[in-house]
Amino acid sequence: MSKLARLMSLLLCLTFVSWGARAQTNPIAPAAEVPRIGTFKQVEGEAWIGPADARQAAAPGAGVGLAQRVSTGATGAASITLKDGTVLTMGPNTTMDLSKFQFDTTTQEGNFLLDLLQGSVRVVTGLLARINPDLFKVQTPTSVVGVRGTDFIVETQAAR
Repeated sequence: MSKLARLMSLLLCLTFVSWGARAQTNPIAPAAEVPRIGTFKQVEGEAWIGPADARQAAAPGAGVGLAQRVSTGATGAASITLKDGTVLTMGPNTTMDLSKFQFDTTTQEGNFLLDLLQGSVRVVTGLLARINPDLFKVQTPTSVVGVRGTDFIVETQAAR
């Protein structure tokens, strides 16, 4: 085979490989289905995105979407940074839903609702809570917490 034929074969293979790489999507949260509101920064042990019957393992750099369930196992912990700079750090055996998150980067307005179903989460608030703390809430099975600080921990037991 001539050098030109080998070069053409190589270029053809590279073209197919690059098309395949572009065609791949994030199996956790395809962009068309769930708007990305944050990113996993750290993951240790067992951590997942999605409901129990369709969950995917979480990894640093993976996106977190609106209304997605995020959970950790007995040996798990995870840290998520949202678009407004809010940092959520989940402890072991935690399950939470990011129920509501709207943030306009121009006006810095929006709202936030975290449903903590079980476990613990440390919240270091970002711009949303600093600008309008009344629109930043954490809900547990027994209460709704309005935020008045910038760094707090919420813990709850699973509903029985």
